Amino acid sequence: MSAPAAAVLDLDIGGMTCAACASRIERRLNRLDGVAATVDLAGDSARVVIDSPEVTTATVVDTVAKLGYTARPARPVDADEPEDAPAEDAELRDLWRRLVVAAALFLPVADLALVMTAVPSLRFPGWEWLLAALAAPVVGWSAWPLHRRALAGLRHGTTSMDTLVSLGIVAATVWSFGALLGGVAPAPAASTWELLLHPAGPVYLEVAAGVTTFVLAGRYVERRARRASGDALAALARLAARDVAVLADDGTETRVPVSELAVGTRFVVRPGEKIAADGRVVDGRSPVDRSMLTGEPVPTDAGVGDAVVGGTVAVSGRLVVEATAVGEATALAGMVRLVRDARADKADVQRLVDRISAWFVPAVVVLALATALGWWVAGAGAAGAFSPALAVLVIACPCALGLATPMAMVVASGRGARRGIFLKGHHALETSRRVDTVVLDKTGTLTTGRMAVVAVLGGDLVLERAAAVERGSEHAIAAAIVAAASPGEPADFEALPGLGARAVVDGVRVTVGRPDLVGAVPESLSAEWAAAEEEGHTVVAVGWDGAVHGAVVLADDVKPSAAPAVAALRQAGLHTVLLSGDHERAARHVADAVGIDEVVAGVLPEGKLAFLASRRAAGAVVAMVGDGVNDGPALAAADLGLAVGTGTDVALDAADVILVRDDLTAVPEALALARATHRTIRVNLGWAFGYNVAAVPLAVAGLLNPLLAGLAMALSSLLVVTSSLRLRGR
Repeated sequence: MSAPAAAVLDLDIGGMTCAACASRIERRLNRLDGVAATVDLAGDSARVVIDSPEVTTATVVDTVAKLGYTARPARPVDADEPEDAPAEDAELRDLWRRLVVAAALFLPVADLALVMTAVPSLRFPGWEWLLAALAAPVVGWSAWPLHRRALAGLRHGTTSMDTLVSLGIVAATVWSFGALLGGVAPAPAASTWELLLHPAGPVYLEVAAGVTTFVLAGRYVERRARRASGDALAALARLAARDVAVLADDGTETRVPVSELAVGTRFVVRPGEKIAADGRVVDGRSPVDRSMLTGEPVPTDAGVGDAVVGGTVAVSGRLVVEATAVGEATALAGMVRLVRDARADKADVQRLVDRISAWFVPAVVVLALATALGWWVAGAGAAGAFSPALAVLVIACPCALGLATPMAMVVASGRGARRGIFLKGHHALETSRRVDTVVLDKTGTLTTGRMAVVAVLGGDLVLERAAAVERGSEHAIAAAIVAAASPGEPADFEALPGLGARAVVDGVRVTVGRPDLVGAVPESLSAEWAAAEEEGHTVVAVGWDGAVHGAVVLADDVKPSAAPAVAALRQAGLHTVLLSGDHERAARHVADAVGIDEVVAGVLPEGKLAFLASRRAAGAVVAMVGDGVNDGPALAAADLGLAVGTGTDVALDAADVILVRDDLTAVPEALALARATHRTIRVNLGWAFGYNVAAVPLAVAGLLNPLLAGLAMALSSLLVVTSSLRLRGR
């Protein structure tokens, strides 16, 4: 008896502020027996794989709560939640209120401290206490969320960015009030340089207020940006219908929640309504707008027998649809999972950053103490030692490091989702920048895959027997042959992958497929056969009793987007190859139409694998583009697999990139997005590491005003966020 499959739990996490927070939650969850967790700071989420009956959702949520954070299961795509829920959550509104108060009071605090230090003649009795009165609400009420999270972390024996910020604010405030109570007035600045480094001497209330304001401003802008860039999941979830009109056998309609819809149930979709689930149209006709799901602007016509996808909209006609997939089995749910998977996937460099962040805050505290001790031993005195130590506490920032990779991935996944492009994770990013050869399948990839019978060689009996055999196959060619005839019932069906199929029809074993599978082409058919192949048609041999008795000729139109896509790939410097199991003439006809020079035709599935292996062995980095139905082995064998789907096969495991847009220009667009994302991650990491490497030594050397340190610390995260947001414009 096989073991039960592990459960996958997606969580929304609240209260995380830096990579140390994410690392702490991840480490604690991974200590649970049978649990493997990854936490995404940029997406405020976690992916938890549970392989133990002892661990439940409540166990995981309680574990996170005990660390001082909030956790709740992520909302499924068909959850009954109003679409007009407010965009701003309570936490964001509270952050805004505290920021407004902090900014309104910080400006007079900073001005008063600067003027009183630079121009002592303007000092008036009690000005220091006015400064303290203005700063108190900032360092107390406005900064309280920072203090609260720092204290919560300390109670659990952990630290985070909030620990550093809170410690810096408290230290500056306590030091300043100590100086005021001791009657120590700030000495006049001896020079502009001294004013720049120590604007208020022993009173650092403007530093405490300024750091609070800068941090809150940075957090607010960062959180808004993260919410905006992470809207892809929310937007996809909002596509799901909330209720559906179920059609009974007697023709009556009953409105029920979409969660009650079952496979096989028929439901009605009126003009302007969302299609509630994946299904097949059994009555009616309507253009279907798929733009919100795939990025395709032009509606596609859907009629009886056509597949439709949940979340799309019937434009002008009434449809009756029979559900074929509901709930988490729908294409829409699959897309949400792809986005969540991409965000949960961590690059090796991000795992290194998480490990660094776990030790970063304690190391900074130790460094600040060492800095103070060093300056005191050097004779700077207590006041002279305090300023550089405070600057060290304030300037060191693991936030930028923690956001560098996940923020870029969040923005890229959102941008891709809006364009029908889903990057499965960091493997796609790493590989895409090295790809130099793009191999494209023909049927269903460069062509529409909607084949139609255009001629029959050998008479009606040939078509009828071929159709009977193909009733057992799901291939596009088989569907076209079956649609062109009234097939009988086959017996003893046998599929021959890459070759054709066999079955017993009318007491005779009939073979349909490649000519060499059936026998030699008779002289009476050779001229018509050759003419059909010359026109680029696909010719399928039909034979029995060891001889070919005829053939079915099928046509498959080239996608309008194929030629522009190939041109874009070649313009990007990529070599393109057409790889097909079809005959040479048909493959060459398509290649000429789209602009591909190299054609490898007539290859079986194992031949495709051998071709890919030979190219890789020769040093090429190969991307394989297939239709996601019959190209699984080839997609998995390539360095980078791109599956071109139609919205119903988004759960393919073999590909690294899923393209649910039926438009081949998504291929160069996906490669460009992956490359741009990888470049952005490198830039972000370079800035984040460089910032800390350059800024911390300046603080230790006493060359950095703690107030400027606070501003630089807030800007470091904003620069990473801004750099990542540039991907939205691609």
